[in-house]
Amino acid sequence: MAIFARVEDRDMAHEGVKHDYHLVNPSPWPLIGSIAAVALAMGLVGGLKGFGPVAKGQWWLLALGAVGVLWTMYGWWTEVVREADGGDHTPVVGIGLRYGMIPFIVSEVMFFVAWFWIFFEMALFHHVRAGSSIDDVRAAWANWPPKGIETVPAFELPLVNTLTLLLSGTTVTWAHHALQTGDRRGAKIGLLLTILLGMMFTSIQAYEYNHILTEKLFYGAEAVNSGLYGSAFFMATGFHGFHVIIGTIFLSVCLIRLIRGAFTPTQHFGFEAAAWYWHFVDVVWLFLFTFLYVIFGAGWGH
Repeated sequence: MAIFARVEDRDMAHEGVKHDYHLVNPSPWPLIGSIAAVALAMGLVGGLKGFGPVAKGQWWLLALGAVGVLWTMYGWWTEVVREADGGDHTPVVGIGLRYGMIPFIVSEVMFFVAWFWIFFEMALFHHVRAGSSIDDVRAAWANWPPKGIETVPAFELPLVNTLTLLLSGTTVTWAHHALQTGDRRGAKIGLLLTILLGMMFTSIQAYEYNHILTEKLFYGAEAVNSGLYGSAFFMATGFHGFHVIIGTIFLSVCLIRLIRGAFTPTQHFGFEAAAWYWHFVDVVWLFLFTFLYVIFGAGWGH
């Protein structure tokens, strides 16, 4: 009781004192999100291998966890948006938000480093593994790309997608500059164009994937390790495509907020964070296009 009394006295002593820090209200979302994440992980394991009450092939726990995670994302970010619109995100708070966004993007970069690492390992050093005494390993790493695999032509749809993302980087920068100068109409147009270009990128990539699967470009009679090449290709480009979808949703939320009157020339970190994320997506794709499609996808190692 004495502790609570001291806390109450301290709060009364500081009543009416203004400071630059925002103390968030109690929120249920950390707890709900944690429970949902555990359910999501257990549901995935259960669906694949069987786990506790979840039999192999059953996905109800996975679906329940996914719904919980999405609900948490919506509810938690709604509170953050409400705080921003209410003026709680002071310049000092904004610095903290930026310090949080930067490590997040860095962690995303390292995620793609892992896929590039294995791709470079297979493309540059396959001849080392080809000297293995194990027949399957020697055959799998004999060539890169494997014999019998027809790689995706770099200067067709992948080039169109590269130009699409580069143009979208220009439009999102235009929207950011327009918002900084008070041109809300220009910011809306720039954001809308960026979203449309993101949707165009996703549509083209979906068409490309359908073409690969329909024509069986990665599966030939002599493609003894087509699964290895296909896994590396689809994991790298597929996860990037997933990030494009996330970025498109991120920018769409910013456009809705902008239309509803949110953001000012001096306070618009929500949009700024979306722009950072979108530029990250652009840069990653440039590396993917250069190495997966142009250099190592054009018969390198045969």
